[in-house]
Amino acid sequence: MACTKETVKSHGLNVWSSESTPGSAPEVDIIAVQGLGADPYYTWVKKTPAPDIVASKRFRDRALFWRDKKTLGGLVIQQALVIAYMDQHFADIRLSIAGIVFLGAPFQGSDAAVYGKWLAQLAELDSTLFESLKKDSPSLHALSRDFWNSHSDWDIVCFYENRETSYGPWKTQFVDSQSASLLGKRMMFLNTNHSGLNKFSGSHDENFALLLPEIRRMMEIGDAATTGHAKPAGNMHWMVPRAVNNLFTGRAELLDRVQDALHGNETSCAEKQKRFVITGLGGQGKSEVCLQVASSMREDFWGVFWVDVSSPSIAERDFTAASKMLGSSVESIDDSLRVIANAQKSWLLILDNADDPGFDYQAYLPSGTQGAVIITSRVPQCSRYSTVGSETLTGLDIQHCTQLLLKAAEVPEESWLSYDQQAKDVVGLLGSHTLALIQAGAYIAKGHGRLDQYPEVYQRQRERLLQYRPSQAQSRYCDVYATFEASAEVLEHCKNEAAKDALQLLEILSMLHYDNLPLQIFEDAWNGSREVLLTDSPETSGLDTLSQQHVSQLPDFIVVKDSEWDHYRLVEATSLLKSLSLITQHSSAGLQRLSMHPLTHAWAKDRQELHQQGHAWIVTGSVLALADSDFDEWLRYERHLRPHIWSYLDIKVKTVFSFGSVVPVSPILLRCGRILLQMRDDSRLGRLLEDVFAELKIDPAKPSKEFLPIYDLKARSLQNLGEPTKAVELLEQIIKIRETTLAEDHPSLLTSQHALASAYEANGQVKQAVELLEHIVKTQETTLAEDHHDQLASQHELAIAYRANGQVKQSVELLEHVVKINETTLAENHPDQLASQHALAIAYEANGQVKQAVELLEQVVKIQEITLTEDHPSQLTSQHTLANAYEANGQVKQAVELLEHVVKIQETTLA
Repeated sequence: MACTKETVKSHGLNVWSSESTPGSAPEVDIIAVQGLGADPYYTWVKKTPAPDIVASKRFRDRALFWRDKKTLGGLVIQQALVIAYMDQHFADIRLSIAGIVFLGAPFQGSDAAVYGKWLAQLAELDSTLFESLKKDSPSLHALSRDFWNSHSDWDIVCFYENRETSYGPWKTQFVDSQSASLLGKRMMFLNTNHSGLNKFSGSHDENFALLLPEIRRMMEIGDAATTGHAKPAGNMHWMVPRAVNNLFTGRAELLDRVQDALHGNETSCAEKQKRFVITGLGGQGKSEVCLQVASSMREDFWGVFWVDVSSPSIAERDFTAASKMLGSSVESIDDSLRVIANAQKSWLLILDNADDPGFDYQAYLPSGTQGAVIITSRVPQCSRYSTVGSETLTGLDIQHCTQLLLKAAEVPEESWLSYDQQAKDVVGLLGSHTLALIQAGAYIAKGHGRLDQYPEVYQRQRERLLQYRPSQAQSRYCDVYATFEASAEVLEHCKNEAAKDALQLLEILSMLHYDNLPLQIFEDAWNGSREVLLTDSPETSGLDTLSQQHVSQLPDFIVVKDSEWDHYRLVEATSLLKSLSLITQHSSAGLQRLSMHPLTHAWAKDRQELHQQGHAWIVTGSVLALADSDFDEWLRYERHLRPHIWSYLDIKVKTVFSFGSVVPVSPILLRCGRILLQMRDDSRLGRLLEDVFAELKIDPAKPSKEFLPIYDLKARSLQNLGEPTKAVELLEQIIKIRETTLAEDHPSLLTSQHALASAYEANGQVKQAVELLEHIVKTQETTLAEDHHDQLASQHELAIAYRANGQVKQSVELLEHVVKINETTLAENHPDQLASQHALAIAYEANGQVKQAVELLEQVVKIQEITLTEDHPSQLTSQHTLANAYEANGQVKQAVELLEHVVKIQETTLA
């Protein structure tokens, strides 16, 4: 029988059914009670907003709303049942109740009553009632106390709203979760405002899906509760916070594994409590997996109890509610655990959000071998609590990720195939993160954009998209960033040395690439800081000089004052971030590395205010610049640092200079520029220098004494970019300025002359190059040791100029000398040694020693394939030269194969 306005009786009751079907008798009456004076029909039926009315009547109706709505229905029931307890004439009512569902009853009053009183007074209505409805009202407190003392053993569930109600510009949550709860009784939120707590759109309404199981449970046990009959088999106690998410996708294998583990009846399992632990990054769906398991196995367990252990107070609330459900009044977690442990029935206990790495969750495990437990945690070490299995939850596979995204975006299933590639692009962008995919889908379904537009919008509005909260099917944390922020709050609340170090490390990681950062860089930065402290003085200061100011910017876990490198604090900070699943650590190519999920990395950066990002940029830059001081160590992992340098420099130079003065910022930028030069990242270096010149407002073609280090770098960049003439012009001006202030053998002057000679050669001015280099070598021979790096570099360059000038014999002799000395001082994979061997091989070929050239080049190429990226210019140049040597040696087939490889790589990297 449908509920219509016409079926409502004069006494306010609407009877859906008063007759039983043939052969049966009604067992349970379900009575819905509206608020005092509320409309008996419209209270329970969703309706469209009323037509516009005059402002004065609308104002008066708002005041009436505060007085008459269903909020008071729960208090009426409370008072009536207290009376029934005290008056034996109503004992039959008290003894016939199987359970009560309260929908937003203000047991402890409401802050909104103040506003209601004000409205009532303005509307000239009686405001007395609002006095008793104010928050922490003594009369309400007395009513709740009397109700608890008389009916604490009843099956009671309290629902509350999680959304505010809007009245023009004013919003409020009529009854908050604290006021809507009763001590020891279960409470759950419905995704609606106060007015919608008792209105459902149909059987598929997500709020109805939460309410219905509670009513059914009360119906199932109602007969036993009121007549003393035995309870039916199956689930009798269901304490689960929400229904399963209809977007849940995949994980079938894991669900089967968990259920099999909890079902296990083997002898080995019978002797121990069954515990399964699920760990992983926040937002990957650990709690959703538990909801699926609980729902699937509901009838296998007499009791299913969900306890949120995110904090001790919340855990105590849920444990107490569980024991109350079992008929025991307890006041502590320990007492609740004893109640659960002693239940001689099958039960499932879910401990959700065990995310504090400093807490021992053994304290929340019932004693004995009875029952089954599932624990969810971000802390990988929590796996040790498992007895029947554990799982580290990662992203869904690509197929299930695309399905989840398309479902959340409300794309019809028959159209999924046509959106497959667009969906995969978004999945890759979001790193297969489950909650992020649901958010993205909800954003698209809401009409904010199309699926194919999402990647572009994400690049512009990343933070907004990752904080977007879908109105339906929300997770505990509502958005991606909130789930990561929960981990940061753990660190911020710790306030110990390791936690502070971990937060500093997190800021540094946010400035770099999210994948494969070598930990060695921090030790190298410490080594560089020691050198600076020994050499820093006013005489050595300059635009490109690292100073004690940069050393002071290093993170606290790099303890500069220690005489030896101590990695203890770094290890502790790293371990703490790992324990919260914010980073992972792994070893590759002999180096320990740190990685982050791309969305964790994005959050770590976006959570910082601009001034915090500025500080983090300076700190990270100081680490990179000081680590570059140890050239040999840097070479070990240069190829692995390339993406980190790119990520670090992915910022506007104008913004960089807003972080500090030229003094601390310029040396960092110049060091990064030299790293790009060393990596032969020529185009990126060119763009960086253009931005620097523009921000400093200096002419890139007219050097000034104050900014000579920048012009030096600019000249070398021009030569690598194929503009040797401009490089020559710029270097000649630089040398002219330096000659006015520096001695003939000053290193800075000789370095500029060396660069000019190299530019001369590249520009076809070979004779000038030879003359200048002979002068440099002669000067250095009087001031430097035979194996000094600068001396060998000049001899190397002179040998190349000799060959270009037709002096092949001298070139071979000089390069053999350089290579021989390098063999005694440098590792075989050192770039300087490889460069000299490469040059010697070319000289051999020019001198007719083709076989020696081939052998030497094969050695160079073999080493570079290990140390350099496939598209590194030096690698490609060596392979091209080897191909030419093969051809000269009659090995045409090998030459063709190698040249085809080089061309293929260049097609993907060059314009």
